[in-house]
Amino acid sequence: MTIDYAVYRSELLGDIYIASDGDAIVKVELFPEEWRAFASEHPVVESRSPLLERALAQLDEYFHGRRQTFDFPVKWHGTVFQQEVWTALCRIPYGETATYADIAMQIGRPKAVRAVGQANRANELAIVVPCHRVIGKNGALTGYAGSRTDVKAKLLELERRCK
Repeated sequence: MTIDYAVYRSELLGDIYIASDGDAIVKVELFPEEWRAFASEHPVVESRSPLLERALAQLDEYFHGRRQTFDFPVKWHGTVFQQEVWTALCRIPYGETATYADIAMQIGRPKAVRAVGQANRANELAIVVPCHRVIGKNGALTGYAGSRTDVKAKLLELERRCK
């Protein structure tokens, strides 16, 4: 199956890659090297489908402080545990944060803090499923896509400024 994609050009973060299977958005990728890895594993074609246009418009609204949630269809692929985590992430209000321990408690698995972090890392719908809103229990911006916490900081600052 061919994956359609479009690129949102963000002043804040640079190029953001958005991919669709035709029915839903399946990937929102912030990092070019991660996009290249995804594109090498899937046949991708640049497109301006109505769904991708809708996603591009909503991302633009988000980056200009006019949108706090997204309402285009998404499809995530992961374990039941990962999906529980991602669902909990979607409940973190715009401009606010929760800790990995908070998420573990919300899903009824208080000892699964590290696993919550791994589920965050596996999130393929950056910004839309707001893993950037999860922080360490000491308030540190930890664990975002490895050492790229600068992206997390920029997104949180944008949301706090536009809240």
